[in-house]
Amino acid sequence: MTPQDYVQQKAAASGSSFYYAFLFLPPDRRAAITAFYAFCREVDDVVDEVSDLGVAQTKLAWWRTEVARAYEGTPTHPVTQALMPLAGAFGIEARHLMAVIDGCQMDLEQNRYLDFANLQRYCHLVAGIVGEVAARIFGQQEPRTTDYAHRLGLALQLTNIVRDVGEDAMRGRIYLPIDELQRFDVKAHELLKRGAAPGADAADFERRFRALMAFQCERALRTYDEALAMLPDADRRSQKPGLMMASIYRTLLREVAADPMAVLTQRVGLTPLRKFWLAWKVQALGRL
Repeated sequence: MTPQDYVQQKAAASGSSFYYAFLFLPPDRRAAITAFYAFCREVDDVVDEVSDLGVAQTKLAWWRTEVARAYEGTPTHPVTQALMPLAGAFGIEARHLMAVIDGCQMDLEQNRYLDFANLQRYCHLVAGIVGEVAARIFGQQEPRTTDYAHRLGLALQLTNIVRDVGEDAMRGRIYLPIDELQRFDVKAHELLKRGAAPGADAADFERRFRALMAFQCERALRTYDEALAMLPDADRRSQKPGLMMASIYRTLLREVAADPMAVLTQRVGLTPLRKFWLAWKVQALGRL
């Protein structure tokens, strides 16, 4: 299997909505974003799939060494072998890859976030930096587009967080800020158990949880609006893949907002056909 085949398989196997945005790119840009996305998946999988903390730390340290080695001209992993020939042309720097690793390191070292400022730092590393690289690959011309990319990355990650409240709780993680849980009187143990404690008032928990999730969803929706307002007109055409992601994820967010209790027991998602339709609308009609 060639490095190019490997990253293509890695990207497709993830089932991510990102894949639908890649479909409309020219071959060189599609190859670059696919390789970069495969790198992100490889590093993220260390956190999601390795249960032993020591092993996970060792794997992330290996990836740091691999990034340094790759930028010195000797990549050894199929992902970096696919990425390096394209990195120069699309402005993908070692600091970008190291930042993604730093974000995954945060996942290993903490499973709670005190406040939104703390959560934003994490989101910047795992999503804002990804947005910055993606904007470059898509053909960014205006420097201000980086600010849009960071904001859109935050919106996408906030969507992931509200969608995955139940799934993350199963792994012992709560990304919703502690001070916001306190504001809405939702207890961490209720999220970890994905519902009211036995014998407790289930209706009361539902009322509190719905209020918390309404706040989370409204903030995420507002962040999409802020991001879209920051995109310079000169880059609107080149950044269509990012706008496709915004359309797909914002639609997903509205699904969560309509039935927030569902996230405690299932993974809320859109069908492949609906994702493709949303992406096509942006590509063909320029509409979100």
